[in-house]
Amino acid sequence: MGVFSLAGELDGNPYEILTPAAAALAGKYPLAATLVLRAMIDFSLMRSRSSRYGHAARHLMDCASLASTIQDFGTFEGRDAYVGRLRGEHARKTSFWSLTIG
Repeated sequence: MGVFSLAGELDGNPYEILTPAAAALAGKYPLAATLVLRAMIDFSLMRSRSSRYGHAARHLMDCASLASTIQDFGTFEGRDAYVGRLRGEHARKTSFWSLTIG
């Protein structure tokens, strides 16, 4: 079982650990960093943690930057598909979307 097969089990709550982990992974492992960032975004939106929306919006922008360095998302959603799904599932969270660009 590869590390990426566990991505869906990543708990996005411990941001104090995950944020520096994503930063450390970003240079050499942009897909892994993206999956860590997405876990935190998903946690914030799925649990309606509005106090974290600013961080989640920054994480989403970081994902956009990382996407240009990822050659193959494999079985994971590409950036546009991921953002599209978020927009569909969390369209009413306007306080989050107002913090994002695009």
